[in-house]
Amino acid sequence: MSNSNEFNKEAGATKKLPSGFLSNPAHFAAFGFGSGCAPKAPGTAGTAVAVLLYLPLQFLPLYAYLLMLLVTFILGVWLCDKASKSLGVHDHGGIVWDEFVGYWVTMILAPPGWGWIILGFILFRIFDIWKPQPIRYFDRHVHGGLGIMIDDVWAGVYALIVLQGIHFFIA
Repeated sequence: MSNSNEFNKEAGATKKLPSGFLSNPAHFAAFGFGSGCAPKAPGTAGTAVAVLLYLPLQFLPLYAYLLMLLVTFILGVWLCDKASKSLGVHDHGGIVWDEFVGYWVTMILAPPGWGWIILGFILFRIFDIWKPQPIRYFDRHVHGGLGIMIDDVWAGVYALIVLQGIHFFIA
């Protein structure tokens, strides 16, 4: 895939990637191992890769899963900040590490099975795109890597609550 493709920000500006941008391991990770390079809906593509990565993660004990979330959140703040500063664009649409962590938050204690995995995907995308308060506030007022990460973590929390509520009332 060419490093000079133009990417659409789901909520705003477009910007071409500088030549060789994805050869930097931090940028490659921030762009979801290339999934953020999808020409349409890079956030959705990034979340789809998060689903694939979740498949082995779902078997971790709760303490290990929560520790993984903490580590990937902290790493994500750094990765997203580095990539956005290199591009000169806050929250470029191709930066999708935040979708990884947000989806994984959604799936905390999720029931097993593909139906729940897909429902978690749908719920997370709904909240990530819709951005009800306080998600919208964080998206607009918190900057840098933390700002890129925090709105998706909140979207994951909202999706987690709905997913668990559905499971509670169905099971």
